[in-house]
Amino acid sequence: MTVHPAGQSIRSTPEGLLWEPSERWVRGRKGDVTVVDSRHPVLVWEPGVPVPLYAFPREEVREDLLRPAERPPVGSHTGSHVFYDLAIGGVVVENAAWTFPADDLAGHIAFEWFRHWDSGLDHWYEEEEEIFIHPRDPHKRVDALPSGRHVQVEVGGLLVADTHRPVLLYETSLPTRYYIPREDVRLDLFEPTDHSTGCPYKGTARYWTWTGPGDVPRNIVWSYPDPLPPVAAVQGLLAFYNEAVDITVDGERRTRPVTPFTDGLKV
Repeated sequence: MTVHPAGQSIRSTPEGLLWEPSERWVRGRKGDVTVVDSRHPVLVWEPGVPVPLYAFPREEVREDLLRPAERPPVGSHTGSHVFYDLAIGGVVVENAAWTFPADDLAGHIAFEWFRHWDSGLDHWYEEEEEIFIHPRDPHKRVDALPSGRHVQVEVGGLLVADTHRPVLLYETSLPTRYYIPREDVRLDLFEPTDHSTGCPYKGTARYWTWTGPGDVPRNIVWSYPDPLPPVAAVQGLLAFYNEAVDITVDGERRTRPVTPFTDGLKV
């Protein structure tokens, strides 16, 4: 196995994959069993997928727990070659791992994380920190900055938030999100739901949905009650999907962006 030094430019394969060696120590567990223990992982970006995944040298994977998949999926993962089921203690996790046919990634095995809840491992760690949802992208940055800007939010033409003390969250490849103190939001026009989402950069969010008139998507307001330390400034504040509401900043109406979340905002 050739160990590439970290920090080199991202490489591409004829199949359209992008990949980059990493020096992070990555471990994956199913229950109490360590399935992956790698000091030479490779980050892989598939075409059209905004988040990376890891592939690991075979010698750093418990291959004795893998067996050829009985029902391999069709069209799942870019140019995927061989799928494996994971068998531990009588429990079989179908299509938990696979290989890419790309020559650059020969000898590596990739694993599902949390995008498919029934096919991934239970716990992943980078060094000693547990990582949730998907691997963190080393080329992505998230900054939460307190601001004195004047931010107003309208839903269906009704002013529902008005503040001069927002926290602006800048996240690579996404529109700026405006986090607003609860006292500056007409939260009486919304009701909490049981919806939640997770983010490896920010934590777990809870949601509210619009109770007023008009065709407004559900769960357009969210908050992080216990955010991860790098974005602690947004704790308890409320944010709105720019894609579904009208936001004015310092008197300038912002255009509603089109993002990977747009199609998922259903009325």
